[in-house]
Order: sequence, then structure tokens, then C-alpha cells
Amino acid sequence: MALASQIMGSTELIQVAEAVAREKGINRDQVIEAIEQSIQVAARKKYGYEQNIKAIIDRKSGAVQVFRERTVVEKLTESEEEEGAAGTSGGKITEILFADAKRIKPGIEIGEVLREDLPPMDIGRVAAQTAKQVITQNIRGVEKEKQFEAFQNKKGTIVHGSVKSIEYGNITMDVNGVEAVLRKEEVIPRENYRSGDRIRAYVVDVRRDNRGPQVILSRTHPEFMAKLFAGEVPEIYDGIIEIKAVARDAGSRAKIAVMSRDGNIDAKASCIGVRGARVQAVVSELQGEKIDIIDWSADPAQFVVSALTPAQVSKVVVEEDEKRIEVVVPEEQQSLAIGRRGQNVKLASQLTGWYIEILTDAEESKRRQEEFEKVSKLFIEALDVEEIIAQLLVTEGFTSIEEIAYVEIDELASIEGFDENVAAELQNRAVEYIQNREKEIRNKAKSQGANEDLFDLSIVEGEKISPELILKLVDKGIKSRDDLGDLATDEFKELVPDSGLNFRQINELIMAARAHWFKE
Repeated sequence: MALASQIMGSTELIQVAEAVAREKGINRDQVIEAIEQSIQVAARKKYGYEQNIKAIIDRKSGAVQVFRERTVVEKLTESEEEEGAAGTSGGKITEILFADAKRIKPGIEIGEVLREDLPPMDIGRVAAQTAKQVITQNIRGVEKEKQFEAFQNKKGTIVHGSVKSIEYGNITMDVNGVEAVLRKEEVIPRENYRSGDRIRAYVVDVRRDNRGPQVILSRTHPEFMAKLFAGEVPEIYDGIIEIKAVARDAGSRAKIAVMSRDGNIDAKASCIGVRGARVQAVVSELQGEKIDIIDWSADPAQFVVSALTPAQVSKVVVEEDEKRIEVVVPEEQQSLAIGRRGQNVKLASQLTGWYIEILTDAEESKRRQEEFEKVSKLFIEALDVEEIIAQLLVTEGFTSIEEIAYVEIDELASIEGFDENVAAELQNRAVEYIQNREKEIRNKAKSQGANEDLFDLSIVEGEKISPELILKLVDKGIKSRDDLGDLATDEFKELVPDSGLNFRQINELIMAARAHWFKE
């Protein structure tokens, strides 16, 4: 009853709202709006839930006005008539007949809303309790919304919290009064916590649900380590040193690539600190996780070599189109380069964004020998030459018949033991081989339904699509430009994985196939 009297006309209402607002750290008007809603609930409980009742509190005096609203209509809707079956023309309260409304408020028109003040009332114990619950619930909702907005700004930062409970390895934490979740998979292996323990964690996401803001935390996220370094290394915080990439196998090993914007400051040394103090502080927080600090480089080969630390690299072969790097290491360095269960090469690949293949000197030599023999055999058969000539061509760097057919004649003639006559004969044989092969493949493709328009497509810079690729496409049911144009780049790659084209070339080929769609 005390609440009822306080709500329905107390001159202290505004002071009460201001006190609650200060206590909860929310806006006064939000508290008053919550009280208005509670009055509406209590009034509907007294006058009927079907009533369209509203309450307004004067923001200065605290005076409360409770009223109901009904729309003036010429004829009640069917549902309204059913409600009015007891004999009153008013029926259900959302509508009122025009004739009845005129008696209450002369001059009112159809379509207007009739507002009728309700008499002062004693809310009653049950209604007062309901009002109290509504106020509490609404204010709690306002508090949760404020907490959500506050934590939205904390996304991507490190927060401190205390453990509230642990269930099936999932930790529920209290972070400044907000519930946060640190799932089992986001906890560093071998970490054990008990209720009340203080924890630092990275805010991965902040979500809104019925229980309020849900803060998702992680201690295994790569950015957690990056933020820890930013807290330990002032040069990172000041922007002098930039963290370019991070890769982690949480609880075991990590790699971080850094770059200095100031030529006088060594990024790697700064992150390590005097006697390793800075990096050791991060290692301690991460439960002894080993950290390799790498100098970032814009040169992919140099970056990959650094990322494979502590292994030593003999040679790298970069295939930019496929973002793939072949790394050759001495036999005794192979296990170090790969790492236990492939950890070192996996982290290096994550850090650099390149696929890395590790070969020993012996393996690389064997592969090169196999390729040498394969290409030599091709030249012997296609050009009808002796083995010594085929091997000379391979040694000089020729890897295909096309290279021999279209290279400058002087380049061929400059090979030791060759002259212009030999060079010209080799080119003639190469061109003849290509023409015969293309004719054979073209006829085979046409016999399987390939359209002539496929053979005129260019991949890039006027280079024609190869007959071999056309045959592969035809085998997969792609028999015309329209069939090819209907494909997406990923579909093409999946359909013909051995096309020899990179994504850029595939995209250009598909766009060339579509070109005729846009001609007038």
C-alpha cells in the first residue's frame, strides 16, 4: 500500500525517481517511464486488461494523470459488438460510437481519439505488488541496455573479471557487474580456475539477449596475445611498432610478426625487452606459451624464411599465383622446420598467409631430376631429337614445346653447340608438333559436342585457351561459351582443378565467355 500511495500523487515522486536514477546510474526519465508503465499495469488490473489505459507523470510536479483512450467510430467492429453484447453501446474500450462520444465531448469527430480521465483509485495490495515488479523489471532492463552499450565499446579489448561459477569447464565471470562467458575451448590448456579467481581475457563479441548483454571472452584468441604485447611494449601502444600478424597454438607455441615505423627502433628487440622482461611477462600470462617474435617483411620469401624460425632455409621457390612457397632445408633441419606434429610450419603458414611446402635438399634434388627427365622425354618424342639435345634444352631452362616454338631464334642459336640452322629446325618441329596436337584435340573436342566459339577465347593478354583445357571442359559438360559463362570462379576451379589457371585467370576467362551477352 505504501507503494500505491507513493505512485498515485506523492509530491516526492520526482525525488524518488531521481534517487533511483542516481543509485542505478541511469537517466531519470527512464525511471519515470518505468513508473508510468507500472501505473498502467495496476490500472488495467483494476479496470480491466482490455482497457486502453495510459498514465503520464508530470516531470516537474510529479502529478499523475491516468486516462483511457477510445477511437470514435460510426459503427463498432464485430469484436467490439461482441464485447458490448451486455447492452451498452460502448462495448470493448478500444472504440466508442460517435453518438455516445458526442454526449461526453461535444464537437468530437469520427476518427478522433476520446481521452477520458479515470477517477483516483486505491490500487490495492496485489496491484501495488504488480506495479513494484514492473518498476523493478523495467529499471533492470534499462540497466542491461546501458551495460550492453558500455560493453560494445570494449569489444576487441582485454577485461578483468572474477569467476562466478564453472560448469562442464565453461566459466561464467562477473565483469563490472555484467555476466561474461569464457567457454572451455577458449581457456588455455592446463589452466584451472576456482570460484573467486581473477582472470584477464579478450572480448571476442558482445551480444544482446533476454538475459541482457552476453560478453563472449577468450584467452586462446590470437588478438589476446597481441593486446598483451601492446600493454607491455609502449612502442606498440604509441604506434611506433605495428603488430602485422599473429598465429597461436594456445598454451604451446605462438608466432608474432612486428614492424617498426622508426628506422632507429628495432621492433623485435623492443618486444623482447631488457633481459627478455617484456616477452616474459606475456609468456607468464599465457601459461608458459613459447613465443617466436618475427621481423615482418613485404617480401613473401623473406617473411616465410623468418617465420620458419628457428629452422635454417637453403632455398625458396615462390609461386605467387597460387600463394604457395616451396622451402628447401638441409636434411638435419627438416624436423625443426616442420616442428612437432607439424606445428612450426602450420604456424608459419598461418602467420604469412602462404601455403608452405618443406623439402630437404635431397628431396628437392630428386624432384628436379624427375622433372628434368620428364621434360627431356617430351622433347625427344615431340621434336624427334637425340637425348643430348633434349637435355641441353632443359638445362637452358626450356620446360615446354611452346617456349621453343615462340622464343626468339637468337636465344636458341646461342645455346652451345647450336647454330641458326639447328635453332630454325627445332622451332619448325615445335610449331608443327603444336599444330598437329591442337588439330587432333580440336577434332576430338568437336566430336564430343564442343562449339567452335570455345577455341577463340583468350585468357589474358591475347593468350588463347589451350586445346587441352577445352577438352577437359568438354569432358565436364562445358561445350559452349554460354556454358562457360554460367560458371562462377569457384565452380570452375572445383570442376577442373588441374586447369593450370589461377583465380585471376579463371575470372578473366569466364568474363571473356560472357562478353557476347552484352553486345548489341
